[in-house]
Amino acid sequence: MNPTRTWAATALLALALTACGGPAASPDATGAADAEAPSTAAATAADSFGVTDPWVKAATAADGMTAVFGEITNGSDAEVTIVSASHDAADTVELHEVVTEGADSTMREKDGGFAVPAGGGLPLEPGADHIMLMDLTRDLEPGDETTVTVEFSDGSTAEFTAPVKEYAGANEEYEGGGHGDGGH
Repeated sequence: MNPTRTWAATALLALALTACGGPAASPDATGAADAEAPSTAAATAADSFGVTDPWVKAATAADGMTAVFGEITNGSDAEVTIVSASHDAADTVELHEVVTEGADSTMREKDGGFAVPAGGGLPLEPGADHIMLMDLTRDLEPGDETTVTVEFSDGSTAEFTAPVKEYAGANEEYEGGGHGDGGH
């Protein structure tokens, strides 16, 4: 057979198949044909996560603990919940709230995590909700950039980078005790 004709015939066959929509759909295990439509993977909580103006209070490993602040945003039409966080310079990371009784403020782990409303935000501020970095393994110095990972109730995760800043406040007493010097 003539190699030029074989090549031309193959090219025409490929062109015809392409014009007809490409390869036929293959049957799945149930015998039904799977449409070759684009994947529409379900959106995760991490897909709608954002953070505005994040920062971490500067601290040394000897201080033992510090905190992460900023504004968490949720761009989805459903509430999302952050259930945990991690950081490479902290052996323990907790989601905290500050509870005020009379003149005393005490920080403690927040039961159920941080619920972020649909299309809304949740401020992380000194004296309020924050991400607590405890049992620090290294210094976090002013001017450093550091990465925090958050996990959502659906198992998805997201990272954000925050600058480390000098800050004199955020020295509430820790209800659990035993971490660092008791303040952050």
